[in-house]
Amino acid sequence: MALIRVGLVGLGEVAQSIHLPVLADQRNRWVIAGAHDISASLVKLIPSQYPTAKAYESAEALINSPDIDAVFVLSSDDTHSRFVRAAITANKHVLLEKPACLTVREIDELMALSKDYKKTIFVGYMRRYAPAYLAARDELPAHGDITHVRIFDLISEGRHFLQKSQNVLYPADIDPTILSRGAEERDALIREVVGKDASAELVRAYRGLTALSSHHISAMRGLIGEPRRVVAAHRTNGGANTSVTFDYGHFACLYDAVVDDLGLFDAMIEVRSNTKRVRIIYDTPYIRSLPTRLEVTEAGSLGPVTKAFGPLYGDAFSNELETFHRHIMEGTKPVTDLADSRRDLALMAEIIARMRESGGR
Repeated sequence: MALIRVGLVGLGEVAQSIHLPVLADQRNRWVIAGAHDISASLVKLIPSQYPTAKAYESAEALINSPDIDAVFVLSSDDTHSRFVRAAITANKHVLLEKPACLTVREIDELMALSKDYKKTIFVGYMRRYAPAYLAARDELPAHGDITHVRIFDLISEGRHFLQKSQNVLYPADIDPTILSRGAEERDALIREVVGKDASAELVRAYRGLTALSSHHISAMRGLIGEPRRVVAAHRTNGGANTSVTFDYGHFACLYDAVVDDLGLFDAMIEVRSNTKRVRIIYDTPYIRSLPTRLEVTEAGSLGPVTKAFGPLYGDAFSNELETFHRHIMEGTKPVTDLADSRRDLALMAEIIARMRESGGR
């Protein structure tokens, strides 16, 4: 099996806790060949733990290096477009952490640039590669029989889980000027969508949509197709919590996201017909190989009968990287590509428009 030399741009929580360990586990597919971060302490840490990794002084140097085959863009959301553009120019394979971009404009520009691109651009929506999700596709009722869909996200930030389970380095040596400039760039991109006059609550709501809800919006579309429209959307808890109703014609899909500091994680997708319920249950992705579960309940002569699949310990991130590698080797197109992510961003913009209607700016 061909080894792909990987360079990582961004070495934060997800890189340290997920991508680097998975890449190391899949040593028959990948070589960790390079890394860069705006934190010097992180750049020094990675080669000490992964001896094959070269520390690069800039993202551009890593991307343009002839020693890198695939670039993992794991940096802050506001930088994604710039680094993917550079990777396309350098003719590299790309794994891009979600959200692919913060605006439809950015992703349209990348899609135009990569129209005839021969390398693989893969957007990391790992929930679509979880074993329970993959198994659920074969258990769903016929689309015409669906009567209701319910999706729920209860989440606390990754630090609540990682600080109790892993030794993740949170650097204190990043230049404040870089952080300030990044925050300004991120705010400007977000306000392209939410409006220049938008309140801090609406900005926070959009950040939640791109950072958290993008996973389940993508998973929803992958399971049951494209909604006709966003009927209603509302934000509460200072913009941290979101409620959305999607119109699928003969049924509605209700999505709720709740963010708090309890240190809990509770995520699920439930698809119903009159005689069947299919439920996918996720645990926190920050602890590798926690199981996903699939429950299928059907009407029986004696009452409801539930079949349980799992716990399924296959790691969604491992499945994701195996799939990325296969697309590279076979030259095939990922399901989670730029065009797929564009549909997520368009829906998020529509959600914001409904929020402005229901709750003002």
